[in-house]
Amino acid sequence: MRKAQKNQAEEFLKVLEEAHGQIRAMAEKKNVPAVLEILEDCQQGALSLGNMIETAEGEGCAVIPLLERYCELVWQFYEELSQGKALNGNKMHKLLRSFLLKIENSVRNDIKVRVEAVFLPYKASMWDSLESIWKAADADPDCDAYVIPIPYYDKNPDGSFREMHYEGSLYPADVPVMWYGNYDFEKRRPDMIYIHNPYDKYNYVTSVHPDFYSENLKRYTDNLIYVPYFMCGYYSSEESAQKHIPPCIQNIDYMVVQSKLHKKLMGINDYMNKKLLVLGNPKADRVLNMPDDLPVPQEWIDKSEDKFVILLNSTILRLLRVNDWAERTNHLLDLIESRNDLFLIWRPHPLLLSTVESMVPYKKNEFMEVYDRIAAMEYAVIDTNPTVDCALKYSDCLISTYSSIVMQYTLTGKPALLITGYSKYRDTRQVCFDFFSNYFMKDGVSFENFIEIVVEGNDYKKDVRIKNSRESIENSDGTCGLKIHKHMISEYLNLL
Repeated sequence: MRKAQKNQAEEFLKVLEEAHGQIRAMAEKKNVPAVLEILEDCQQGALSLGNMIETAEGEGCAVIPLLERYCELVWQFYEELSQGKALNGNKMHKLLRSFLLKIENSVRNDIKVRVEAVFLPYKASMWDSLESIWKAADADPDCDAYVIPIPYYDKNPDGSFREMHYEGSLYPADVPVMWYGNYDFEKRRPDMIYIHNPYDKYNYVTSVHPDFYSENLKRYTDNLIYVPYFMCGYYSSEESAQKHIPPCIQNIDYMVVQSKLHKKLMGINDYMNKKLLVLGNPKADRVLNMPDDLPVPQEWIDKSEDKFVILLNSTILRLLRVNDWAERTNHLLDLIESRNDLFLIWRPHPLLLSTVESMVPYKKNEFMEVYDRIAAMEYAVIDTNPTVDCALKYSDCLISTYSSIVMQYTLTGKPALLITGYSKYRDTRQVCFDFFSNYFMKDGVSFENFIEIVVEGNDYKKDVRIKNSRESIENSDGTCGLKIHKHMISEYLNLL
């Protein structure tokens, strides 16, 4: 039974209790017609309550026989009074109250609240930010969990909508996806809604369908929960962190943050602090709980035999902000092609091409030249899988700019080379996730140096990297999603 229904049942039992008091009061005044009328109301009310409970819980619910006996008692009193039997208000009140207490206890203890949780991902590649929460909700026998991918649009440079996308077919086979048009939010009013897109209309590159902006979703639930689609590494300052407070914050009820420092940086006032839950990041769960038998494309296996596998992650900001993106990328490609022991997996950000077309269309040719070169390389593939799982699992090392993938990769224990930043940022920045025991080009580690570290098996930072990363975020043992689900259920049921 949904919580609103159980509350309704409990409230109606209070009405019955008040009616019993009225029966005693009218009996003291010898007002038999009034007592008969109240008894009739009690009978009809109990029948309606029984029908509601039976519809929600089935005929086997322990409350149903108690309500039936209550109705029989009410009917007995009604018949006796109708036939002229003496009116004994105290006796009636005592017996009715005795039955009502049994019904109240049964409603409280025998009827469990069923929670309806709705998950609204938009890009399949970002599903890992919600997946472990959904798995916990789906495994909960008292929770009905629905995964409802929502459509989104690319944007033109002027902000108008371009092409609409729907990625419902790209989710893992074990995820039962519901078509967004088949869920009536207004009628069902889910107990909680999880989102991972915080931008509403303020994203320059894409927009979820306006029906799913946070201000609209908030109309249908008392628990709108934002779980970041990324892992936060660091902010340059407290002021910089506060500029990243998500636009949806006015509408959501809760935001999951990954560390105490993360909460401190976001919690600029009491209003914000009440919304921030220090519970970790589900993207860590995806890495830490990755199955050993994760399937890998056969093409990767065939092309990479006896080779070290490099994962190259290309981010949006790098391409937008620098003019040497293509030059640096081509330098790495030259190095890979000059050797016979390397295989490249290139994973451009899923929105990279859309961003180029929307924000820097003059860079499209440059991007496509790199794209076409990698596509033609004998020992390289372009990773277009919905998730980064295969690339994380199969590669031996990562080369990337600052990105959530760096944080996830650090949790694997394997090494990464950061094209941007310095390792000394650990001491000069606001660090929400410590990935600074990786390797940094600005510390003097070149592509060539890094590849030799990997090939020779000389990752001398591995142990400290694993230790620092695990200690910097909450629930870094693969249980974050479960902890979030349990917390929200407890919060919802007022158990905290």
